[in-house]
Amino acid sequence: MRTALCERLGIEYPIFGFTPSEHVAAAISRAGGLGVLGCVRFNDAAEMDKVLDWMDTSTDGRPYGIDVVMPAKIPAEGAAVDLTKLIPDGHKDFVERTLIKLGVPPLPQDAQAREGVLGWLHSVARAQVEVALAHPARLIANALGSPPADVIDSAHERGMLVAALAGKAAHARSHVNAGVDIVVAQGYEAGGHTGEIASMVLVPEVVDAVGTDAPVLAAGGIGSGRQVAAALALGASGVWMGSAWLVTEEYANLSPLPGLREALLAATSSDTVRSRIYSGKPARLLKNNWTNAWEEPGAPEALPMPLQNLLVADAHQRLMRSGRPDVIPMPVGQIVGRMNEVRPVADVLADLVSGYEAAVARLNGLG
Repeated sequence: MRTALCERLGIEYPIFGFTPSEHVAAAISRAGGLGVLGCVRFNDAAEMDKVLDWMDTSTDGRPYGIDVVMPAKIPAEGAAVDLTKLIPDGHKDFVERTLIKLGVPPLPQDAQAREGVLGWLHSVARAQVEVALAHPARLIANALGSPPADVIDSAHERGMLVAALAGKAAHARSHVNAGVDIVVAQGYEAGGHTGEIASMVLVPEVVDAVGTDAPVLAAGGIGSGRQVAAALALGASGVWMGSAWLVTEEYANLSPLPGLREALLAATSSDTVRSRIYSGKPARLLKNNWTNAWEEPGAPEALPMPLQNLLVADAHQRLMRSGRPDVIPMPVGQIVGRMNEVRPVADVLADLVSGYEAAVARLNGLG
């Protein structure tokens, strides 16, 4: 399981693992893939710098990447307190009524309000990029399209590659024209922000659209070696995986909250929903009583990014801390139906490799 990207990045397998946990990201890199640390959780540059210091010393010299959320268009910029003035009172009332209806308790007095919400702002994402550029990260990925030209130039000056997610072939072509090095073709099945085209259709469309100008990573619906083999057969140079790492042993170091793992392990591939209620942009989430409430008659429409995230930030903390699997506000892909046991990252990656080899051997035996 080697492609040209392996040589280019100095990795053993073309498996890119996106995760908000530095423990998972480091384990992915140590196991031969490329761990990509999601940085939206960092409001404070010093905290992110400290975590990347840890990554620098915990990957055994293996490369890693970082992922930021840098919106191209925002309704306003500045401090979160200013943006909250753009949130209608009716939306605030709906959120509070829903939490009461679901029996979700308030946050403890010592809880930090709107934890992680600033990471959705363009200015904070820029600060995160500046921190990353001072570390030996090999990849900077933007979850919301091409980063600004100066960010791409700065990354290239430091020998870093730039990746951007795309849900359409036209988006992929635009990324390449902007100077992006790697296109992540993320299909409808994926967790988090996703478009409307399924991976089986999207990946070859994107591969054909960019040609030899950039390698393509397939994302969405990938959780086994067979699916990795299918992605490479469609023309991808590797895979980008996020959901599969949520039930690894290492993930508990970031998210020990009760109820989350139970919800993920119990979910089937039918137990997700694509909705704008998480951030203001379409994202696939666990389907539960919280997401159902937003689909009931009289529920308001989701606000644009970053206002929706500001609206529900405190609610998300309350829901997560409740310990109740039926209200967990968690982004996850349809591959959640295969996430049925807790294993170390190294075991997950080893199974991907062995499953890939078995799939290739079976195809070779067909004649």
